[in-house]
Amino acid sequence: MTNLIEKAAKNVSDILREALQVHPTEQVVVIYDQQAPLTRILTDAYRHALPTGQFIDFDTVTADEILTTIKSLKPKDAVILVQSANFRLNEFRIRIELFQRELKTIEHIHLARMSEEQFETYIDSLAYDPTYYRPLGHALKTILDQSQQTVVECDGTKLIFEGPMEDAKMNIGDYTGMKNVGGTFPIGEVFSEAKNLKTVNGEVKIFSYAGEDHMIRIVPPFTAIIEDGILRAPDAPEEFQRILELIRADEPVYVREFGLSLNPAMSKYRIVNDITAFERQLGLHLSLGAKHAMYPKPGLKRKDGRYHVDVFVDVTRILVNDKPMYENGAFVLE
Repeated sequence: MTNLIEKAAKNVSDILREALQVHPTEQVVVIYDQQAPLTRILTDAYRHALPTGQFIDFDTVTADEILTTIKSLKPKDAVILVQSANFRLNEFRIRIELFQRELKTIEHIHLARMSEEQFETYIDSLAYDPTYYRPLGHALKTILDQSQQTVVECDGTKLIFEGPMEDAKMNIGDYTGMKNVGGTFPIGEVFSEAKNLKTVNGEVKIFSYAGEDHMIRIVPPFTAIIEDGILRAPDAPEEFQRILELIRADEPVYVREFGLSLNPAMSKYRIVNDITAFERQLGLHLSLGAKHAMYPKPGLKRKDGRYHVDVFVDVTRILVNDKPMYENGAFVLE
């Protein structure tokens, strides 16, 4: 455990310095619980990284006491949430309160979902190298923003996004010009979606999804068929069929988010159970359902969509405007 704590301390120190750019004059508060082993490891790591930080055990204080501490902080101070599940103050998640007060934020959630053999993978996924994430993220955004056709190839399938994509968003630890600094870690993503959802057609292979318990499943790749932006998967596992039925009961199974995941610590061969973390695994994920608040669409009000279900593509190559952007397990840029 000592080696894991030391590695985690180095990684969170880099996040604090390079991503959030926390200065010595800024106060840092760590709110944690002790319910899960990985939560305790990360809390110890932050104690090493923040010898002058204030530490609060969520389970030993009241919501009012936590709010009082938060209200005592100045804009640009930082709050770190280390959570076995996810903390709430009354009906609101704490992170919403923090961003409203212009506080820098690092959120680790659902740490209890990770099994012991996954601890090191999760800790490795926290490594932050701005010389990797920032140039790659900006380059991928430029490519997607100029796309007139995006093609996703798997073994024996092809999915085509015909026409332009929405303005791509980045989650790369670069908060320049942003109101909110920080968010949920690990990071590493550039995402968009088709401007016209009906222009998405073809087939794609899916190798992973979150089950009904919100834990990652790795399965033999199955084919999903997309017609006019709506997905069906007649050969999918029974559990995945039930998930599709849940979505269809309320809304069409749209293919919405086109997510390029950049985090090299995770892959189909090196997983963590939590969907929020695994979403950053190096490769491509899509979201199913009508919910995607970043991109309003005609006839799809932001508050109407109920489902945003991530699935992970067994991708071999991605081409944008006939030029490879991803192949042989890595992003390729001219």
